[in-house]
Amino acid sequence: MSVWFKAAGGKRGLLPEIDKHIPAKFGRYFEPFCGGAAVYFHLVETGRSGLVAHLNDANPHMMAAYAAVQNRLPELLRHLRAHEAHYYSGGRDVTDRTKKRREAYYYGVRSADPDPVKKQAEAAARFLFLNRAGFNGLYRVNKSGKFNVPHGKWKTPPTFCDEGTLTAASRALLGVTLTCEDFVKALKHVRRGDFVYADPPYIPVSATADFTTYTADGFSGEDQIRLRDEALRLKKLGVRVLLSNRDHPIVRKLYARGFEMRRIEARRYINSRSDRRGPAGEVLIW
Repeated sequence: MSVWFKAAGGKRGLLPEIDKHIPAKFGRYFEPFCGGAAVYFHLVETGRSGLVAHLNDANPHMMAAYAAVQNRLPELLRHLRAHEAHYYSGGRDVTDRTKKRREAYYYGVRSADPDPVKKQAEAAARFLFLNRAGFNGLYRVNKSGKFNVPHGKWKTPPTFCDEGTLTAASRALLGVTLTCEDFVKALKHVRRGDFVYADPPYIPVSATADFTTYTADGFSGEDQIRLRDEALRLKKLGVRVLLSNRDHPIVRKLYARGFEMRRIEARRYINSRSDRRGPAGEVLIW
C-alpha cells in the first residue's frame, strides 16, 4: 500500500530488517508510537489474518487522521477535495502568481486549528493537507503546540486527495483500537505472548535535528529511560518487544543490560537538506 502520509523517521525502508525480528506467532500487536505505522501495514499486507492491533500516538491531530480514515472516510475525502480545489484554484501551473496564491491558502489552513475530537474529519483533513503541502512532510509544533512548518517547495505539485490509498488504509484499519495517550498507559493491557514494536522519537544528533517537537511536550531523556524500563517490564512478563532508536552512545548505554541490539543502516526520507537524506545508523533492540 502506498504511504498515506509522510512521517519523520518512517520505517518503510527498514521493513526487510525489522521483519527478521517479528515473531512467527504472537497474540496481539501494540505500537505505542505509531507515526505512519509502516510495520502494522506491513503485517496486514503480508497476510497476518486475524491480527488484533492497538495503535497509539501522543499527537492528537495524527490520531484524528487515523480515526477519520478508519470511520469517517467519505467526510474526510470531501474535506480533502475542498482543500485541493482551493489550493489549485489558480491552476496547477507553477508561476509566481500561483505560488503566492498557494502559499496564502496554506498559511490560512495552518493558522486554523480545528478540535481533533469535536471536528475530527476537518482536523484530519487539515493534518493531511499540511503534511503534503508543508516543507518536506515535517510535523513540528512550537512550545504552544502550534504547527509551525513553512510552505513546501517541489517540482511536482502534490495530490491531497488520494482516494485509492486512503480507502486501502481505511480497510487495513478496520477493527484496530486507536488511542492517543502516554505510551506507558497505552501498554498497560499488554500480556504474555503479545508483540510490541516501539519506535519512539529518537535522541537527536544535534539541536537542529530534533524531531521530538511533533508534540508540544516533546520526548525527553527521562522519557527514554521510562521507555527502557517499560520494555524491561514487558520482557519479564513474556512479551516480545522490539524497539528502534538512533545508534548513539546514550542509546547503547541505556540498553546495555537486559537487551540485545544490532546496527542497521536507515535512509532518511525527511530532512531539511536533500543531501542528508542518505543512510544513517540506527539500532534494533530486543
